[in-house]
Parts: sequence; structure tokens; C-alpha cells
Amino acid sequence: MCRECGCLTHVQGLDPDHATNPDHLRDHGHSHGHEHDHEHGHDHGHDHGHDHGHDHVHSHDRGPLRTSSIGAVSPAHRHLSLESRVLAKNDALAEANRRWLAERQIRAINLISSPGAGKTLLLEQTLERLQGRVNCAIIVGDVATDNDARRLRGKGAPVHQIETRNSCHLAAGQVGELLAHAAPVGTRLLIIENVGNLVCPAAFDLGETMKVALLSVTEGEDKPVKYPTLFHQTPVVVITKIDLVPHLDWDMALCRQNLRQVRPNVTLLEVSARSGLGMEAWIDFLENWVA
Repeated sequence: MCRECGCLTHVQGLDPDHATNPDHLRDHGHSHGHEHDHEHGHDHGHDHGHDHGHDHVHSHDRGPLRTSSIGAVSPAHRHLSLESRVLAKNDALAEANRRWLAERQIRAINLISSPGAGKTLLLEQTLERLQGRVNCAIIVGDVATDNDARRLRGKGAPVHQIETRNSCHLAAGQVGELLAHAAPVGTRLLIIENVGNLVCPAAFDLGETMKVALLSVTEGEDKPVKYPTLFHQTPVVVITKIDLVPHLDWDMALCRQNLRQVRPNVTLLEVSARSGLGMEAWIDFLENWVA
């Protein structure tokens, strides 16, 4: 579960159908254990009639969580217990990924932004400019389709796609399963393009060396203070689509101020992947960081 939104997630060790399909959670007829949140003072009028043997939580109360009777475990406590188990397993897998990458001297970026902030175009231009300079590999995360992966193929780096099937972020187990294929011998820089989302990807460590956030000028200067968890975690923020600034009511100084309010020592790069403005500074940063 995500710390921020509590969504069920496709995490290594959880059945994807259980993790991403709420209907499956309600309608299965198998013999395994889960806890039902029935202490809400109402009768559901149905008998599950099956024996259980492993843990996951069903919540039949769609309303606000309420305090349970004395001696009972509250739905909120059960929610946090499951969340802790999921995140602990993800963190262990992330550490395994991190060790695998470190042993091979590969640096990895977890690239996070809203949908439409320009991640894929930035990566297209990045791969073209780094050809012959840094050996790169790409993992692309999307809910569905391999559209982004197809755009990035043929740019001089191996590209692998992960479709998360309704999950709003990548998880460490998904990345770990691909690493040996996605980052062949000689890779120096692995860039993981996460699912477009400013909230959930910030909660799940993938084993990356560094998170990098993208913020486009079309989104508003207040995004860093509205979504502080992500921007606090990212030492580098790339402000994208700066070629559009003359056409927008955008205050770059206010955006910089908001970013530094959340992370005072943040490194800011301002680029337009379409026009090329600022791209060399981004490429120089990557080369120096990998070196």
C-alpha cells in the first residue's frame, strides 16, 4: 500500500490480481485467510463460507474508518499493519537491487513526474546525446501499452517495458526481475521512467541511486509545496518545457522559491527537450555524476 493514498499495489510477493483488482478481492472463492472489517455495527447478510490461510485485508465499509469496540483490532490498525508488511518487503527487494547495481558500478535514476511533464521526450533527447559518451539502459513503467518504450528504442540503449496493470507506480520487485536483462554488462547509467504520478512513486524505493523529479512549466509553481514528499526526496529537479514560458502565466522565481522551501539544497536544471535549451547542462550533469 502507498503511504499517501493507501492503494493496493502490485508488489513482489503479492498476487497481481489481489494487488490490482478490487473485484477479485471481493469475489474470490479460494481457501486462504484474510481479515474482514465487519466490526462496523451492520450485517452484510452474506456468508463467505470459506476457510482462510493467508493475510490480506478486505474493507467492506467504504465510509470513514471508525474506532472499533474495546479489545478489537481497528480497521485503521489492520490497514497500517498490511501497509507496513508490503513496504518492508518492497524495501528489502530495493536493497537487493541497490547491491546488484553497486556491484556492477551502475548508477540508477528513478525519474518521477506527473503525466505529460515530458519524461519520454527528455529521455529521447538524452539517449541521443549520450550515445558514445555513456552506456545507458532504460526501464519504462506505464499502466498499459508499450508506447513510450517504442519511442525510446533505436536510440542507442536497451529499453524494457513494465506494464503495471492499474498500479500507480513501479515496485522494487518488478524492477529486480528485469535488472539482469535490462542492464547488460558495460551499462553505466540505468534510467527508470516511473509511472506518471507525483504521490505513490515517492513511497516505493526501487533500489535507485537517486530520484530525479521533473516539473513542467504547464503544471503550476506550487506543485513542490502541494506534493512535498516527492520534492523533499529528490536532490535534482528538472524544470521542463521552458520554451513555453513566454506563452504562460508562469513565475520561475516563485517556482524556485517553492522548491528550495521543500529542499533548500536542491539542484535545479531548466530545460526544453524540444528546443534543446538547457539540454547540455543536463547531459553534463549526468556525465559528471556517473563518472
